[in-house]
Amino acid sequence: MREVPAAANALAMLRFLAAQPSPVTATTLAAEVGVPRSTTYQLLATMEAQGFVMSYPEDRRYGLGPAAYDLGAGYLRQVPLQRIARKPVAALKERVGFSVHMTVLHGRDVVYVLEDKTPGGPHLLTEVGVRLPAVRTASGRAMLAMLTPEQLRASLTALPGLDRGSGQSRLSAVREELRQVRARGYATEVGEVAEGLASVAVAVIDSQEYPVAAVAVTYPIGAVADDSVEALAGEVTRTARELGRRMGRRASGAATREGRRG
Repeated sequence: MREVPAAANALAMLRFLAAQPSPVTATTLAAEVGVPRSTTYQLLATMEAQGFVMSYPEDRRYGLGPAAYDLGAGYLRQVPLQRIARKPVAALKERVGFSVHMTVLHGRDVVYVLEDKTPGGPHLLTEVGVRLPAVRTASGRAMLAMLTPEQLRASLTALPGLDRGSGQSRLSAVREELRQVRARGYATEVGEVAEGLASVAVAVIDSQEYPVAAVAVTYPIGAVADDSVEALAGEVTRTARELGRRMGRRASGAATREGRRG
C-alpha cells in the first residue's frame, strides 16, 4: 500500500516530539524530520487543533498535547499492563487485607483498569471502566505529581474552570497538593470519592520515566490508624516499583526523573 506523505510526516513529527525532553521550535522540528517549514506549520496547526500538539507562544516552541498521551494510555488499558499487574496486585491485597485497584490517566480523568476486591468488603465505585476526575482521586494525584512540568501543564489546562477567575486559586491549590504528593512519594484521598472510604496510591513509572498507571489501596475510614498510613503506602510503593521493574524501569530512574522536573 502506498504511503500517504502527509500522514507519514505528521507521525514522524509526533515521534520526534515524544523523544525530546522539552518542547522544540518549529525550525528544529522541520530540520530534524526533513519536512519543509511551510508544511511543518500546517501540520502543527492541524495537530494542535486536534490536541496532539501544544504550542507555547511565549517560547515559540511545540510539545506533545493531551491527545498524544491518550494514545499511550489507550494502549496500556489493553492487555499488556493488566497482564503483568494481576499477580502483584493480588499479592498486595493479600498483604494488606484491603481492596486494590489500578488506574491510568486518560485526559483529565483516571480510568480504572484492574481491581481486586476483598471478599465481603465495602461496595466500591472503582469498577473496571469507571472514569473519575484525576484531581479528585488518590491514584490520579499520584500520577499527575510525577509528570514533567510540560506534561502537567497540558493535563491541568484540560480541566474546566482552571484558566480563569476563581479557577486560578484552585489551580494553585492543585499544584501545591501535587508538590506535597511528589515530596512524600504517595497520594491520599479521604471520603472524596466515596463516603466512608479512604485510599492511598503510588504511581507506576515505566522505562520512559512516565507515570503509566497508579496502584491504590482503598479501605474504610478508621480501619488504618493515622500513624500507619505511611506503612501502608510503603506496601503500595513496593508493588508499584515491582510493576515499574517489569516494564523495564531501572533503579536509577527516579534520580533521572527528578532532574527532568527541575
